[in-house]
Amino acid sequence: MNNTNVNITLNIPQEIASFLVLDEDQNELQRNAMLLYPYIKQGTISHGRAAEILGISKWKIIELYNKLGFPYIDCDISEVEEEVSNFRKSFK
Repeated sequence: MNNTNVNITLNIPQEIASFLVLDEDQNELQRNAMLLYPYIKQGTISHGRAAEILGISKWKIIELYNKLGFPYIDCDISEVEEEVSNFRKSFK
């Protein structure tokens, strides 16, 4: 795994800039995880791949996103019930 950092230039609204500069209370891991989250949500990368990029375990990134309000399992109860039903049917 390559842990080399790269400097990039972003064109962003000026109002966003202060949120991207880390101070002693902010966490670089959290910021970088948030940069990856849209790609997880879109299905471009998995939680496991994002964790690998960040150099942490899959469970640690799942926990981090959960603390930020992004659950690992993102579905309503009817979807869960359907999945359980399909799972049970596959073992009959």
